[in-house]
Amino acid sequence: MDLYKRLTNFDKLFVIAGTCVVEDENIMMKTAESLCKETEKRGINFVFKASFLKSNRTSITSFTGPGIQEGLEMLSKIKKEFNVPLLTDVHETSEIKAVAEVVDIIQIPAFLSRQTVLISKAAQTGRIINIKKGQFMAPEDMINAAEKITAQNNFNLMLTERGTTFGYHNLVVDFRGFAVMKSIGFPVVYDVTHSLQRPSINKVSGGNPEYAIMMAKAALSTNFVDGLFFETHPYPEEALSDAASMISLEKIPNLLDECLKHFRI
Repeated sequence: MDLYKRLTNFDKLFVIAGTCVVEDENIMMKTAESLCKETEKRGINFVFKASFLKSNRTSITSFTGPGIQEGLEMLSKIKKEFNVPLLTDVHETSEIKAVAEVVDIIQIPAFLSRQTVLISKAAQTGRIINIKKGQFMAPEDMINAAEKITAQNNFNLMLTERGTTFGYHNLVVDFRGFAVMKSIGFPVVYDVTHSLQRPSINKVSGGNPEYAIMMAKAALSTNFVDGLFFETHPYPEEALSDAASMISLEKIPNLLDECLKHFRI
């Protein structure tokens, strides 16, 4: 079955998860293997996610990733080893062609969610496009973002909520937004870990991953959320990017079990 059709089988939860950024091979393989095993066991449709480049960093000293060539090589290994669909993000139009040859879903980062040329070029690949709602955007603003995809005759898209700026160094999730975004007519994803970030605290971003299960269950209970997005790591304190908001890999089975209790209730 076509991947988008599988992900839009609204009787089944889907999960997009992985490390924030491509790290060394042992970390990547361990994370992918565990996520594949735990989602398959529960009948959850799974997409592995990792970024080859993190262009939006707090500090000049922050780790940005291995780059497009090495990053896509690592993602290709994971796809071959585990037969799992892939998601990664793009930041410039020059990256799109190479990325589309490897991944199944191209993600438009939140801070680039108004970039018409980038979105249009990504849509022209025919790949599934996941647009993250910018922290500065209202839920209804995603209508315009979606139209930039459909104008390219690509109707395979998803809309992701990752929190809205709430004062300085904090984010809030307006749960009414899930209903608004769902009314646009495409699958809605809740980005659990990024919505729990504390952006740009000193030279790194902070976070409150202890609230991940609570927030994920609450989002799913609205019945307007079709999939979850989260970042995880075997050793969160050693993660090279977004360590403070990362969910420990060992906690994923419990998170998935709790979330399934609240899906389509």
